[in-house]
Amino acid sequence: MQIVVIGAGVIGLSVATALARRGARVTVVDQHVPGAGTSSTSYAWVNANKKEPQSYYELNLAGMDAHRRLAETTGGGWLGTGGHLEVATDPAHAAELEQRMARLTGHGYPVEQVTAERARQLVPDLLVPPDPGLIAYFPSEAHCYPQLYLAHLLTTAEELGVQVVSGAQVKAFDTDGGRPVLRLADGTALGCDRVVSCVGRWTSELLAQADVPLAMETFTHPGDATVGYLAVTSPVPAALRGLLTTSRLNVRPDGAGRLQLQALDLDRTADPRAVPDPGSPLAEELLDRLRSVLRHTRAATVSELRVGQRALPADGLTVAGPVPAQPWLYVVATHSGVTLAPLLGDLVAKEVHDGAAQDLLADFRPDRLLAPGVRHARTQPPRRPGDQ
Repeated sequence: MQIVVIGAGVIGLSVATALARRGARVTVVDQHVPGAGTSSTSYAWVNANKKEPQSYYELNLAGMDAHRRLAETTGGGWLGTGGHLEVATDPAHAAELEQRMARLTGHGYPVEQVTAERARQLVPDLLVPPDPGLIAYFPSEAHCYPQLYLAHLLTTAEELGVQVVSGAQVKAFDTDGGRPVLRLADGTALGCDRVVSCVGRWTSELLAQADVPLAMETFTHPGDATVGYLAVTSPVPAALRGLLTTSRLNVRPDGAGRLQLQALDLDRTADPRAVPDPGSPLAEELLDRLRSVLRHTRAATVSELRVGQRALPADGLTVAGPVPAQPWLYVVATHSGVTLAPLLGDLVAKEVHDGAAQDLLADFRPDRLLAPGVRHARTQPPRRPGDQ
């Protein structure tokens, strides 16, 4: 079977390598270079912490397991397994965290309430306020270094004979004798048996060329659900192995002593058309918050400030499945791309190559976003826990 995968991010390359393992001849095409889209601007938190409804929670939980299994068999230098500590000093955040812990405990999800002393053992440089409120530890959660994961996937793809073509923009879909043909901007025509779309936030734009009006959220104004700030610091001597969430700042390691910062309440001004300078007041605010959370960060500077753009289906949930009107076309789009990448690679390959429907994907077919006249309320942007 000859398959073209469109999109060379963490989802597309995970799907491509899984298909190649099953014996498919796979070509991956991307309009940019591998990982240049959403994969490069993700906080990359591997979790099922706030994932609802139940089927979405179960999908993300399986995604966490798939990451760990893959990391154990490959060395997994791309997966940080230091867990996740959440400190709720704000009353609204504490109330939301308490409710979330109760729900997750009911599911059997690993979470424990910890003391300030235990929190300092987990994060030695944590600055715990005198009245720390509620502190929770999620030991099974992790963070991913997307570029290292992409490096693993690209090496694997090469070993399996996958052809990766960068700078290749799909301009049209045709068929020849019932088989799909992709026509690229440079005039190349790629014939195949199946096409798998893994282009993230460009999904609506790409599928429109095949007369498939799949509903995705698109950027319309600063601070909407599709965008958010991410800052990367200079190297600092702060001891942090895993993720740290507080009422005012989220922090995770970014490699080589650097930290990645996120403050969801500041995202109201996020605009990919106007990214602030690393020396901007926004960057200084992030650094001030960092200094109040972790010791040994006084000398930190922001080396890079990004506006991440989320791949967000219109109802906020994952899309994975064939398009009924064009059964040769399979679509994957998800906001949980990093968490789900290894799992989706395996599940999609089983469906596309083996023809074996996967129960975990039953609630996430594209049909729900293709029905004519169906309207979806715009997804609300993520804010800090407890915010309404």
